[in-house]
Amino acid sequence: MSGARLSHEWPEAIELLAEQPIRPDQTVGADKGYDVSNLVDPCRELGFTPHVAQRQYSRVDGRTTRHAGYAISQRKRKRVEQPFGWMKTFGLLHKLRHRGRDNVVWLFRLTATAYNITRMKALMA
Repeated sequence: MSGARLSHEWPEAIELLAEQPIRPDQTVGADKGYDVSNLVDPCRELGFTPHVAQRQYSRVDGRTTRHAGYAISQRKRKRVEQPFGWMKTFGLLHKLRHRGRDNVVWLFRLTATAYNITRMKALMA
């Protein structure tokens, strides 16, 4: 686990990607905060196609955005972001009231469990 700054997350993401087995047509999705050369260029060097949301002056160019897979990735991002939005709105994660990594991990797991129970209830109805 890295610090709470986005610039700390880029090297961590590259390390995690470097551990993955290489397969053809691999992609990695991310938010606008990851649309920087510190992440996009190493992703390409490792053999991943970066499907990050574009900024005004984006590092992701037509090589990526012209494919249908990029558009699908951008639509699927919403599914990934929904639980985190729910956790911030209803799960007390908007402003943490706990200090220390162990307490924060515990609260995150509790909130994720509550979200999963809520989703299961909706799926069973």
